[in-house]
Amino acid sequence: MRTYAVAPGVRLNVRSGPGTSYGIVRVLPEGMRVPIFCQAPGTTVSGPYGTSNIWDNIDNGEYVSDAYVQTGSDGYVASRCG
Repeated sequence: MRTYAVAPGVRLNVRSGPGTSYGIVRVLPEGMRVPIFCQAPGTTVSGPYGTSNIWDNIDNGEYVSDAYVQTGSDGYVASRCG
């Protein structure tokens, strides 16, 4: 599966759902690459790659803001989470 780079120098919070109101389940170390299984709309976040309301599902019950993941697109690059 394709993986995408997390913004350099960032320790990214991984949340239990697509938004900042969800609890933090872990923190990714710097320099991580993550798979994107699906994407969901959620809280709008501003980050190194712009402002986005897209959240990336990187594992079961684990989401990160797309504004911190270098997908090369401002839109969806994976299917929407069902």
